[in-house]
Amino acid sequence: MAVLVGRRALLQVFRIPTADRDSVRRLATASSCSRRYFSGKVSPSRLNGHGAVTRHYSSDCKDDLRVRYLDGEDAGIVVVGINRPKAKNAISKNLVKMMFEAVEDIKKNNKVRSVILCSLVPGIFCAGADLKERAKMHQSEVGSFVSKARAVITELGNLPMPTIAAVDGAALGGGLEMALACDIRIASNTAKMGLVETKLAIIPGAGGTQRLPRVIGVSLAKELIFAARVVDGTEACRLGLVSHSVEQNMTGDAAYMRALELAREINPQGPIAIRMAKLAINQGIEVDLSTGLAIEEACYAQVIPTKDRLEGLAAFKDKRRPYYKGE
Repeated sequence: MAVLVGRRALLQVFRIPTADRDSVRRLATASSCSRRYFSGKVSPSRLNGHGAVTRHYSSDCKDDLRVRYLDGEDAGIVVVGINRPKAKNAISKNLVKMMFEAVEDIKKNNKVRSVILCSLVPGIFCAGADLKERAKMHQSEVGSFVSKARAVITELGNLPMPTIAAVDGAALGGGLEMALACDIRIASNTAKMGLVETKLAIIPGAGGTQRLPRVIGVSLAKELIFAARVVDGTEACRLGLVSHSVEQNMTGDAAYMRALELAREINPQGPIAIRMAKLAINQGIEVDLSTGLAIEEACYAQVIPTKDRLEGLAAFKDKRRPYYKGE
């Protein structure tokens, strides 16, 4: 029984609501800053303390991506689950379309405080591009599809709130590029990760040549890409590719559970402050230190007039926990 509790929690996580994307972009301008394919039993468990849930397989393409806005004590956490078991979660036209829609909804919802990107398919995070679908494309279609995939991964990376990739299985090619676009990556020790495109006589086309060097350094990134090398979660952590490597559990969702713990750590903090901190870091890291400090100053200015800042001071004075509303 206890073994089942771990994985079922994740499967309690899915529906798509709708919910102000432009606000963060306006802040940036004003500041000059310039997850199972359900077969039998599944158990993403402890979400909101609910019990285990049993689901069934579905091959409907509308189930390729499942999004759940958590509630209760976990309100503010969104779980995005990739669900293409027959295709090892490969990136298809439909998946790209659904991801665009999900990211747009998340961007527009100011109540979202963190996002977990995971897989609902045991042993797989995302195997990269759907090569069976790709083989049916005319040569003229390939570039356009890759551009759309790159764009959706870029939009994922541009989400204003923290994003966490929970890698409990293979993340190859575009799958790893998707994880690289997230702020934080957590992997099970048994996960497999690599940009393997050179095996197919192509190169990473959805940000891998740019994000991997920024994460692990230029020389190591070149080595991994040139050799199409695949590393496990333990090695990925040593290289700095992931922040945490956790021992896989019997239900196969150890990285997801650790990601949920982290999201719960983030949840109580000031949401506007977190968005501004992310903006300052992301933009500042691309410029010289002097410009970066100016970006930080401009982002700091955005938190000064907020009600949340006053609530933080009042809570400190009263020796109580603050209650932040994102105002």
